[in-house]
Amino acid sequence: MTTTTRAVKPNRIISSLSSLVACNDLPDPLPSDPMPLLAAWYEDAKHSGRYDDFNAMTLATATPDGAPSARIVLCKALELDPPALVFYTIYESRKGGELEANPRAAAVFHWPHAMRQARVEGRVVRTTDDESDAYFRTRPLLARIGANVSPQSRAIESREGVIGEALRIGAQAALGAELRRPSHWGGYRIIPERIELWSAASGRLHDRALWRRDPDSDAPCWSACRLGA
Repeated sequence: MTTTTRAVKPNRIISSLSSLVACNDLPDPLPSDPMPLLAAWYEDAKHSGRYDDFNAMTLATATPDGAPSARIVLCKALELDPPALVFYTIYESRKGGELEANPRAAAVFHWPHAMRQARVEGRVVRTTDDESDAYFRTRPLLARIGANVSPQSRAIESREGVIGEALRIGAQAALGAELRRPSHWGGYRIIPERIELWSAASGRLHDRALWRRDPDSDAPCWSACRLGA
């Protein structure tokens, strides 16, 4: 049995490749600071109407000896100056324990509607208690109850016991009891030292750029370069 390959006209290939030159999702020259461009992509995803959680990001942490783990969290703030990504969690969770022992993390956003991906790597610090308190007060009641009763990442005797404790605290809140932020719950900031932005293109000729920041510099001074896809 013989097979035939459908010929592609050379001018069609040339036209397709030439159109890639006009793609400016990642401008040329690259901006000196990647944060405004990352923020623009973030806002575009927010207003696209395509996601229940446009701010979902994969968060990767590791133990001091290098064993990695990853999960999805929500980025609750993308700060430009100084640059940072903020998320909240239970400090006693697996990721919290790994961040305390090895305060570095990597995060990935994926926005399929625009065929974009953003990668961020850097050191991690806790938010202040005041910041964590302020954000905690904005959370829905059920989320505040959950933060108080969920022993995240730890073994439990039964799910029914956790739900029962949530019902008890919920009943107290319904009678007017103040539901405070538990001390084991709060925020972290990823302070970016490396940001990579990726924009898909035809023929796997994707556009990809990398910014690096001196971790010892107080000023957000970045160096930028384009990468092969």
